This record gives sequence, structure tokens and C-alpha cells, in this order.
Amino acid sequence: MNNTINRRAWFKSALAITGGLTLSSTFTNQLLAAPVSHAEGNFIPLLNEKLVRLGSNENPYGPSPLARKALAEATAEFNRYTFELVQEFKKVLADKEGVSPDHILVVNGSSETLCLTGMALALEGGAVLSAFPTFRSLMDYAEKLHARWDRVDVDDYHKHDLDALAAAVKPDTRLMFLCNPNNPTGTVIEGKKYLDFCQEMSKKTLVFSDEAYLEFLEPDEQQSAVELVRKGHNVMVSRTFSKVYGLAGLRLGYAIAQPDVIKKISKYQMGPVINQAGLAAAKASLNDVAFAKLTRSKNNEALNFFQQYLDKKGWFHGQSRTNCVLFPAPKDGKTILAETMKRGFQIRVWDFQGKEWCRVSIGTLNEMKAFVKAFDEVVG
Repeated sequence: MNNTINRRAWFKSALAITGGLTLSSTFTNQLLAAPVSHAEGNFIPLLNEKLVRLGSNENPYGPSPLARKALAEATAEFNRYTFELVQEFKKVLADKEGVSPDHILVVNGSSETLCLTGMALALEGGAVLSAFPTFRSLMDYAEKLHARWDRVDVDDYHKHDLDALAAAVKPDTRLMFLCNPNNPTGTVIEGKKYLDFCQEMSKKTLVFSDEAYLEFLEPDEQQSAVELVRKGHNVMVSRTFSKVYGLAGLRLGYAIAQPDVIKKISKYQMGPVINQAGLAAAKASLNDVAFAKLTRSKNNEALNFFQQYLDKKGWFHGQSRTNCVLFPAPKDGKTILAETMKRGFQIRVWDFQGKEWCRVSIGTLNEMKAFVKAFDEVVG
């Protein structure tokens, strides 16, 4: 009976999203805008086209020259659906990841993987477990469809508390969500330690490894959990072209998991909606080592500048390795959102452990220099 009710709830939600029906503001907030604080929920942003966007963890340097060239060359095919091209791209991805194509699901950005997995988990019953704070889309989808979300606070250094996560697994835990590197903290669980933990937890439940920010690490540090998928473990990996490769607006990502998991998740996909532009740019970006290196280098320069600013202020932050930093809000969150926006910058405010926290995405070095001047004015 509950399963039937949940499937009806999913069907109504899917119709609302895809059919253009009016959504309640609460539903929209939870599944699309996803405010992560009371301050954001109560804040009405100004319309300002000149905002420096430091709130979405976007790449300010992309797309790469190779991606732009591929886009230009692909325009003649934009009138065609991508049926064959998606299958071809799956083979390219499978070769890169060392798996067969039936281990791969191509999606509209990693957000679609999170949505599909959250729905599948909720509709089949059970709970999802994650660290907190983390990127919450999968859990929001699952929770909206009446699944339980069990949370384990990050540790004092804003890293995943692995011992506490392991202890929090329950008989009905259907999935453990791990974002590594983590959003919004930017912190990392080191390679072997992370893989050992994933392997051990996969004996108890499906482990979902969100690796949207993996390419911000140096190549010799990029130890993906795909290694565990290749060995047959109960692990699912999500990847995206939105971050290092700068293709957020083209919405292209993919998931890697055991074929039965891919089959279970893909049955909730709404159809072959992958676009020609995204495929062309992603394929060109996939092995663009030079652009990924350029992005890492420029990001690290701006990230180090901003973390040094926080250190001088004496404000705590986890040691970020990505393109965002989380630190305690020096003033009430609503004021910070309003006053930074007045000065031309957009950031995020999170609620965690009864306090408000600022999450600032890393822009160019010049943008970060301008931001700290503006932020000093805001917080006095």
C-alpha cells in the first residue's frame, strides 16, 4: 500500500515538473531552488544582471577553447535528436572508466542522477544516510517522497566523520551518500582512506560517491570510487562536466554503477532529453587535460587568496580543496545576503548546528579581491 502511494506521489511530482503545472513555493524550494537557511528562505533577491555570482560554484573560465570549437562545429546537427550519439558517448565514457557501457548512464548534469536516485530510493522504501552539511539534492528528492534522511554532522575540521557515519547505518539504510570533495565545505577524505571506507560500507548498503569536484584535486590525488565499481562492489559514482570543465549551462553528466543499479535508476528517467550541444562540448572536454590544469591553477590561486583573508580575520573554515569555502557568518545571514547583493555579489548562507554559515564560491582572483573589500564593508 505505501509503495503504491509513493509511486502516485512520484507520478504527480513528475507531471508537475515536466508538464508545466503550477508548483507550490515549498515544493519548488525543496526540489529546485533549495534554500539551505532561513535567511535564504526569507530573502527576496534584487534583479541585478551585473552580479558577480559567487553562489553556485561555477567555473568562471569555461567553456574551454576545445569545447567552444566543438559547439561551433556541432550547430549543423542541433536539429537532430541524439539517440545514436548518446550510445556512442556511453562507449567513450565506458572506455575511459574501464567498464562496459551497461555500467554507464548519461544524464542532464549530475543533478539528474541525484534526482533519479532519490526518487528510486524513496519509491522502493528505506532511508538515506549522509554527512551534513553536504549537497542535499538526492536527499531532498527522497525526503519529499517520504523517505527518511539520517544526517551525521561533519567533524570539527568540517570533514566527513567516517566512524559516526558507519555507526549510523541502520537495517533500512538503502543508500549512503558521500560527496567527496564535499560541497559546501570543500574538504576531502584522502584517497585510500576514502576507498577503504566506501568498500567496507558497500557491504551494508549502496554507497553513492558524488565526485562533481574531483578534478579540482591534482591528477595524482584523484582516486575515484569507480575503481570499486570495476571490482564489482555496490558503489555508484556521479560525475559532471559542470565544474572544472565549465559546462554548467549545457547540463551533461554521467553515472557509473553496476548494471542492475543503472537499470533500476534509468527506468525513472523521463526520456532521451540529452542535447546535441552538451554532448559535443562534453566529448571535447573529456580529455582536455590542459584546460583542467588551467582551471585548477587559477582556482587555487584565488582560493588561497580568499582562505588567507579568512585566516587574517580569524574566521574558522575547513581546508577547502575545491571552488567554495564555508565559514561562520560574521553578521546575520539576511543582512549579509542583502548587503553583498547591493554591492554586486551573490553568495549563499547555510544553517548548521544552530548557526548561520557563509558559503562563498571562488571566482577569478580579481573578483575575490573585489569581494573581500565589499565583504569588509558589509560586516564592518
